[in-house]
Amino acid sequence: MDEDEEHRALTLWIKNNIQKYERCSNSKTDYPDQAIQPEDVTRHTQGPVSKMPTDAFGDIFRSLGKKTGKYARVSADTPSETLYQLLTEQWKLSPPNLLISVTGGNKNFDVKPHLKNVFHRGLIKVVQTTGAWIITGGTHTGVMKHVGQAVRDYGLSNSMQGKIVAIGVATWGVIHNRDDLVNEDGCFPADYVINTQTEGDLACLDNNHTHFLLVDDGTNGVYGREIELRARLEKYISGKHLGNEESDTTIPVVCVVLDGGLAALHTIYSAMLNDTPCVILEGSGRIADVIAQASREPLSKVNIAFIQQLIKKFFSQEEYEKFKEVEKIQSTLKIQEIINRRHLLTIFNASEEDHRDMDMVILQALLNVPKTGESQEAESRRRKLELAIAWNRVDLAKTEIFTEESQWKSRDLHWAMTSALVGEKPKFVSLLLENGVILGEYLKEEGILLKLYKQLPNCYFSHKLAERVKRQVEKKCKTAKACDEEVKVLNAVSAEVRNLLGKFTKKIYPDGQSKHQTLRIQLDTSRLQPVCHNKKNCLLFFFKTEEGGDNSEEPQRDAGSELFLWAVVQNNKELAEIAWKQCNDCVVAALAASKILNKMAMEESDTDEAADMRELADQYKAHAIGVFSECHRNNDKRAQKLLNRISSFWGKTTCLRLAVETDDKNFVAHSGVQALLTQIWCGKLSADNPVWKLLICMVFFPLIYMNFLVFSKDERKTKKNVDLKAAEKATGSTSDINRQQDEEPLNCWSKLEGLYSAPQVKFYANIVSYFAFLFLFAVVLITDFQSAPSLREQLLYVWVLSLICEEFRQLVDNPDSSRFCKKAKMYFTELWNILDVLSSLLFCLGLVFRLTTELFYTGKIILCIDFVVFCLRLMAIFTISRTLGPKIIIVKKMIMDMFFFMFLLSIWVVAYGVAKQGILIHNDSRLSWIIQGAIYEPYLIIFGNFPKDIDNSDFSIDSCSMNGTDPLKPKCPVLNENQMPAFPEWLNIIMLCVYLLFVNILLLNLLIAIFNFTFQEVQDNTDKIWKFQRYELIKEYYRRPATAPPLNIYSVFHYFYLKIMRRNKPRKHNEFKIQLKPEVEKDLLHWEGLMKDRYLLSARQEQSQSTERCILDTSQRVTILNEELEKKTNAMLRRLEKLEEQVTQSTTALQQIVDILKPQSAPAKESQPQTSTVPDDSSVSQRNAGEQEVSSQKELSRRPDPTVQIPEMLMNHLTGQQTLSDT
Repeated sequence: MDEDEEHRALTLWIKNNIQKYERCSNSKTDYPDQAIQPEDVTRHTQGPVSKMPTDAFGDIFRSLGKKTGKYARVSADTPSETLYQLLTEQWKLSPPNLLISVTGGNKNFDVKPHLKNVFHRGLIKVVQTTGAWIITGGTHTGVMKHVGQAVRDYGLSNSMQGKIVAIGVATWGVIHNRDDLVNEDGCFPADYVINTQTEGDLACLDNNHTHFLLVDDGTNGVYGREIELRARLEKYISGKHLGNEESDTTIPVVCVVLDGGLAALHTIYSAMLNDTPCVILEGSGRIADVIAQASREPLSKVNIAFIQQLIKKFFSQEEYEKFKEVEKIQSTLKIQEIINRRHLLTIFNASEEDHRDMDMVILQALLNVPKTGESQEAESRRRKLELAIAWNRVDLAKTEIFTEESQWKSRDLHWAMTSALVGEKPKFVSLLLENGVILGEYLKEEGILLKLYKQLPNCYFSHKLAERVKRQVEKKCKTAKACDEEVKVLNAVSAEVRNLLGKFTKKIYPDGQSKHQTLRIQLDTSRLQPVCHNKKNCLLFFFKTEEGGDNSEEPQRDAGSELFLWAVVQNNKELAEIAWKQCNDCVVAALAASKILNKMAMEESDTDEAADMRELADQYKAHAIGVFSECHRNNDKRAQKLLNRISSFWGKTTCLRLAVETDDKNFVAHSGVQALLTQIWCGKLSADNPVWKLLICMVFFPLIYMNFLVFSKDERKTKKNVDLKAAEKATGSTSDINRQQDEEPLNCWSKLEGLYSAPQVKFYANIVSYFAFLFLFAVVLITDFQSAPSLREQLLYVWVLSLICEEFRQLVDNPDSSRFCKKAKMYFTELWNILDVLSSLLFCLGLVFRLTTELFYTGKIILCIDFVVFCLRLMAIFTISRTLGPKIIIVKKMIMDMFFFMFLLSIWVVAYGVAKQGILIHNDSRLSWIIQGAIYEPYLIIFGNFPKDIDNSDFSIDSCSMNGTDPLKPKCPVLNENQMPAFPEWLNIIMLCVYLLFVNILLLNLLIAIFNFTFQEVQDNTDKIWKFQRYELIKEYYRRPATAPPLNIYSVFHYFYLKIMRRNKPRKHNEFKIQLKPEVEKDLLHWEGLMKDRYLLSARQEQSQSTERCILDTSQRVTILNEELEKKTNAMLRRLEKLEEQVTQSTTALQQIVDILKPQSAPAKESQPQTSTVPDDSSVSQRNAGEQEVSSQKELSRRPDPTVQIPEMLMNHLTGQQTLSDT
């Protein structure tokens, strides 16, 4: 659906569901566009009011780099359910996990920078980590403006992930420039401008909010008309289930308060009556500070006088004088009720040095609230854990839930594990595994695995799985009776996984895997859409396993591998990494994941998703190599068992086969893998035997009984004896017991069998046989090709028959598939097999023609061409060579490059050839001469063979035919009156020059550059390519008969006799596939797990020492230092503020001292000369002194006592100075 269709659908829905109030009188003239007091509402609500479909909705605040906001004008009595549908279904908002209602001051107020930063950072963090919704008043004033600034400052930060939802619920009648939002068809977007200079008593919308609900009750300019609708909406949202309908926990609501007046107090009071926790930011001002101060006092002290004192302290004088006596009493009662519910009240003081982060304070306030009806501790812990998972706050779960005192059982956490897995919260999955979840018990619970697959996210595998189940449903629902038949979903999963892994694997969930488990799943009908008339029966299917079945074919259930597979198919990197650490068979699991991811990446249409899949596949290739390298360093013999051991869960395949099918050249080129391949290649022979000894013994086999060749068992025996002698020499004792337990030596037949059954001996024998075959074929074609087949030619027929029989045996003898079509498909994927089939068909065709008299010579020609194909097949033997083997790959790649080059070359050849032929020759109807002139001659020009008819220099009328009647001569060009060619000679020369310029210079150099790139690409990986090629070669000759053609006819016929007549099953286990005993396999996998832990530990150590890690650590340390510096700076600022207050108090006290001492010093100066000069007036002086003393005492009684205050003030002043100097 495009944008226009979405707008039309939204408009239609809003017109049908959202309404507004419309007043009959002209509100613009009767009621001025200004705010009014609530007591004047009646004057502005007179007249009839009617409800109509809303005319204000659409997009708002669209700008570059910012998400477009949504708005809608709604009536005050709009149902909350309709508003919730508007938010979630029409505006596409995900349901919240938490609702944060921010309230406080509606007017602009100043907040200290530190408190502002803490509020912004904490609010956005809690929103983005929990998926919460913020609900505010939505205007560009007061606390709403601060919330908008928080969204603006932190919402677009790259370090913050997730979308911020800030919903503003405002009154329509107080919105400035609201006429710009009105349009009956909606505004997409609305041309709304924020202009705070002309808003007057109205308010503008905040441009940092994401969604707006503009409440219309028919009034104009009256604030607070949205409060009732906002409360209803918050209550409705708080009643919705958290996450899904299966959860008993509802969406929690928390109220965050900054500043605020009586309206904010009423909001807090109402919230607590509804058991909604409130977080008060102390230091933000007014009612928030009043409640914070009152909460520290006992309830008995919180009276009207105390509340009045706090209001007078934290409110301005103008606001305090406006308070009525009734409002003071009501405020006191509300605050008393709030303090009485201390369990719902949280005071956050950002000025304290030991404060917590604000996001933790908000979430802890919600976790610590007891819900109605919860009486048991287990239920309370379950609710807390459910909230923590929904919010994806692992830190909260570690500190508040999984403490040392709490004890959890595995079965009590199964629901949490499912929630964390389905919700894609890997950190919680790790935390649950660390705190008691046993993965085996969890996945054994009925229906868990199917529930996980049912709730797969929208990905490639989910679509493929749905299509596969749909085909099964359509197949079983052709008739009404078939609709009730059971469909096994795990079989569909295993079939799709087998399709991704390869047909060489078995199903991971075969029929009859569990005898007692009944599984059920409800299919998504919107995705499947089964073709069935009885929809009710087709909606729900039951999946249960059948009784019986071959227990030997059941795979061993590995919970870690099952969870790892579930995570890999949805390309979830973090969950897959956690699950891989829980796998028992980690190397095979890593290679299988790499194969699955690469296959999905090839078919994925999304290029970014495909790139992520390939990146994750490379990561698990590295894991496989890392773990196997650790195993090989610890014990190479055990490591080799990991390579050819049959994995019970991963399709009964082996680690080595998965590595080959994944094209993991690095793994196959590992020294441990190559050691195993060398061991298989040599068979019972030692790898130290030179080739010339093998060739001699192939002819003179009695030499093997003279110790001319060394066998591996003899080599091990010799090495063991040397070790025993060294041990005896070191200890001084003999080891008779060990000597008695030596391996029995090979007998004569075992040595003979070991010689001719070794793959390398078979290889050399087949090479010698093939060279002899080519020599015989060449002799027959050149010297002995008679009308009647000679003895040598008949021998050639027998030889070719043996080759054809061998190819047919390779086609049939494929243990990876039971169907002939699949075997043929796998057979023809190899280039050499195609050459073998082509050479055999050509030989048969040539033989048929050769035996007929009419087509005798044609048959010989076909056989000669067939000889070329047989010679090309000889290149396969070069794959064993370290030097020549990679060159075969280079030739193959260059041939592919040649095809693309020939396409470009053919364009120029045909273009020039047709133009030249059309200019020179007029209406030549002979096809052979047309092809020669239009294609063959332009092609020869590339190699320097220029035709003579380009110019007139060598023209002769005798060398051509005028009318084209002579089949041996070309047709003459158009001639003039001088019997010379009439074509423009200069044009042909220009065309030839241009042709040579582009073909000989441009295209040929392009081909050379392509060849050079291909050669360099392969040459850089020569060693890896050669080692990778060895696997297929060794595997091929391991299964071949001991005798080479033509002596292998008996072996082939004997094989088909056992295969067809006696129906003998092929060998299930060989050197490439070994089924270990359960106890041996368990011990081997346990050892592999230890090596995996060692690898992960070393990987973490390397990562910590890497340069990038050092840079990241440095960046984190700088961030921590900045935070600590910010805290210290804030602490210093607080100390400076306290010091400033102390200095002010000291200055005031000193000024008071000066004011007191001035009246006392002035009379003293006047009385001293009067006493000396007028001794008779002593009584007067004494009387005046007494009056002054009385007046001084009265003055001192009105002023502060300096004897009490001055020492304390001076001491505080000195202490402040000392603190400042220390700072």
